[in-house]
Amino acid sequence: MKPLLRYLIVPALLSAAATCASAADTLQAVEKQPLNITAIAMFLVFVLTTLGITYWAANKTKSMDDFYNAGGGITGFQNGLALAGDYMSAAALLGVTSMIFFNGFDGVLYSISFFVAWPLLLFLFAERIRNLGRITLSDIASFRLDQNRIRTLTAFGSLTVVCFYLVVQMVGAGQLIQLLFGLPYNYAVIAVGLLMAVYVTFGGMVATTWVQIIKAGLLLVGGTLLAVLALSKFGFSFEQLFTQAVAAHHDGELILLPSKLVADPLALISLSLGLVFGTAGLPHILMRFFTVPDARQARKSVFIATGFIGFFYLIVAVLGLAAIVIVGRDPAFYESGILGGKLIGGGNMPVMHLAKAVGGDLLLGFISAVAFATILAVVSGLTMAGTSAISHDLYVMVFKKGRAEAKDERRVSRIASVGIGIVAVVLGILFKDQNIAFLVALTFGVAASVNFPILALSMYWKGLTTRGALIGGIAGLVSSVSLVILSPAVWVKVLGNSEAIFPFDYPAIISMNVAFFFTWLGSVTDRSSEAVLERERFDDQLIRAQTGLGASQAVSH
Repeated sequence: MKPLLRYLIVPALLSAAATCASAADTLQAVEKQPLNITAIAMFLVFVLTTLGITYWAANKTKSMDDFYNAGGGITGFQNGLALAGDYMSAAALLGVTSMIFFNGFDGVLYSISFFVAWPLLLFLFAERIRNLGRITLSDIASFRLDQNRIRTLTAFGSLTVVCFYLVVQMVGAGQLIQLLFGLPYNYAVIAVGLLMAVYVTFGGMVATTWVQIIKAGLLLVGGTLLAVLALSKFGFSFEQLFTQAVAAHHDGELILLPSKLVADPLALISLSLGLVFGTAGLPHILMRFFTVPDARQARKSVFIATGFIGFFYLIVAVLGLAAIVIVGRDPAFYESGILGGKLIGGGNMPVMHLAKAVGGDLLLGFISAVAFATILAVVSGLTMAGTSAISHDLYVMVFKKGRAEAKDERRVSRIASVGIGIVAVVLGILFKDQNIAFLVALTFGVAASVNFPILALSMYWKGLTTRGALIGGIAGLVSSVSLVILSPAVWVKVLGNSEAIFPFDYPAIISMNVAFFFTWLGSVTDRSSEAVLERERFDDQLIRAQTGLGASQAVSH
């Protein structure tokens, strides 16, 4: 394994170096952003460090349990930081900050919805998921239901979420590096795809975990430093920050109130349902509960993650408000030097301009490198979730009926991780110039309407049956995808129609109810002998969920 690992790590390094070397010949594609040597140097340090960790992790990955869940040997604090790293995306750092910059309180509503999901995970899911599952969320959903059908459904639901979210991340990576580093889009996408395949194929969950931990630390340190420097411009007074932000923004005091994005209360409810319950159905988040030794550490990890994520979103709010004053009043950050015009680099750049304004090129380079590291950590987690769904759920449990040999399972997992990487790169290049906002809605819509209902009802409702779960899951999948297609994000912005058939970008207010209703209807009308046995097994499941008796034990290292 070591020679093969060397053969893939060396090309990964050469790919990153070649990307940097070729940038000088391709700057004409991104004339507005000069080559950022500082950012590239810091990014290469991150890549070298994480590839070294991958080499170390490959030597520790002796079994498939090590590969899938790090042998349950991650501590609660480490897993909490990794969870935060898996969740705090570049979209939050750049997108939510820019939303606050342009729309004020509307951007904070997104932060609140993303954050509220974590207390839900802490109190309702963390302990039960750890006690009932071992590798994927399919372990929980199929605990007392039919293995083949339920694992197939949840595996495809997870793969749907993973693929859509990967496209978002890959396109974001290409555009971000094109803007911040001055590098070609396609090269950035290929570099991310190659690196994530190396992390997952050889380092497994151990490498993925440490990539996420390092990224979370860098993001929290960089964000805190930027917030402190920005607040120093206001005498460290939040009152002064808010007062000057209101005075500087063209909407004045209206930025402190909900306005443009959530004018319809139902749209706000649908958005919040999608973000909150979609988070509770993201496979790459839920599978992190299996990396700790017991339910107590699972609870601790969610508690730690909640604290870090809450702190991060407070920082994002400060950065957005500070950018209104510092960036919004400086014509140097606008094309042609016209205040209120188009920002240099695009609408997602306020936080980067803020970094340059308060910390110069050095801080801008650091934040740029952190943003790219953020994408690498998230795509690694997504690839790990997709690989587990293919190799464990579909190959081992469905195709091989649980009787696959470890070497075959490992071979399939490697093929799956490389295959997912290739698919992500191809789709990232194909979607280069497309409006991909709808993919975010689709990702969270499917997670909230397929994964979350089945997972929640399997743990909390005795009446759930296999037939009900299948009917409800398919109904949730069809309704969420259909409503996103009919929404303004696709029907108007992508397909060019004048008016959307479904008025909301996020479909959860309808699709979640559709999923729950048909799951209930399919279950209560199921009088089969199989359904009777499934209901009887609920008591055994409840005991294990509450006590952990019979749950998988951590592998000693």
